Amino acid sequence: MKKQSIISVVAAVALAAGSAVALAPASSAAAKVITIAYQGPLTGEEAQVGIDELNGVKYAVALFNAKNKGKYEVKIVSVDDQGSGTEAAKVAPGTASNKKIIALVGPAYSGATINSLPFYKQTNLPMISPSATRVSITDPTQGLIGFPVFHRVPPTDLVQGPALYKLATKGVTAPKVFVIDDQSPYGVGLVEYMGKAGLAFAGKDSVPDTTTDWSATISKVKSASANVVIFTGYYAQAATLYRQLRDSGYTGILAGGDGVLSPGILSLASASILEGVRLTGGTVPLSEISAKLEADFKKKLGVSSGTYAAESIDATNVFLGCISKGVSTRDAMLKCVKAYKGKSISGSNLSFDKYGDNAGGVMNGFEIKGGAIKFTGAIK
Repeated sequence: MKKQSIISVVAAVALAAGSAVALAPASSAAAKVITIAYQGPLTGEEAQVGIDELNGVKYAVALFNAKNKGKYEVKIVSVDDQGSGTEAAKVAPGTASNKKIIALVGPAYSGATINSLPFYKQTNLPMISPSATRVSITDPTQGLIGFPVFHRVPPTDLVQGPALYKLATKGVTAPKVFVIDDQSPYGVGLVEYMGKAGLAFAGKDSVPDTTTDWSATISKVKSASANVVIFTGYYAQAATLYRQLRDSGYTGILAGGDGVLSPGILSLASASILEGVRLTGGTVPLSEISAKLEADFKKKLGVSSGTYAAESIDATNVFLGCISKGVSTRDAMLKCVKAYKGKSISGSNLSFDKYGDNAGGVMNGFEIKGGAIKFTGAIK
């Protein structure tokens, strides 16, 4: 991806949100206060994903508030669903009923999204997820689960499933693929769309997302003589699976989808265990857009950007662009989002089709090397 200067990139962030580049907090008695929310896992095993996304939201809002000091002050309500559909169903009603909130970035995960939607649809709360990729949420043949309030930035699992299989088997002679899902809507969906693409499996297993003892699954992997293992759940569980597979003597390829694509996994298993793990995600690291942008993000927020930070900024900027046009209600926000046509901070086109999917978007590859997640480019 073409590198850009910090001036051009941050200006792109600013223009998308109607904002400039300073990050000083806004505060003025005359400023119109607007409230948006972020929902994702902020505690529990999956918290790193939510923290990374929330930081992207904070960055975009800080830019906007600094530019619009005295005119607008956007506040953020953080909603912790722990990445759980069950927890999401508990926290969503309160978010939905908070009339100050006119837009929501998230939820991060597909299961949490599905369980939140009844409440957000009932109260017409516009949503843009940086990372929920389950196809059924926007598939008109599956009941219009998310319509009309749900929108998303990344490509769906209809794209990610086959791309993950392709990346996992790249360069492998006579691949024998064993795929494991965690029984979540996201995990099951990834396997489903690999199958619908006509891709072959040496074996499959489906386990609860609370599984910690992988001995039964590992026995199945070995019985299948698999040389590629794909896990379609989330990173905390993936770390345990990968560790136990390596400890059992498995030497083949390990791979996972964007649920595993989080810096959080790096602290849950050793670098030697994770070396060579292949991952997919509809995200572009800020450092790939511009090293200077990444440095600016770190300087302003005190931490490096994480997975889906760019997409969180993009989602937030759609809402902020609408606010800059005077939008201050849920109904007006939903209408504005539906009509939105702009650019992501990486320069790609960003708009939503009738059902909420981004008309653009690319699935990218990543690999863990030397204890770090490295971007390897678009999967072709």
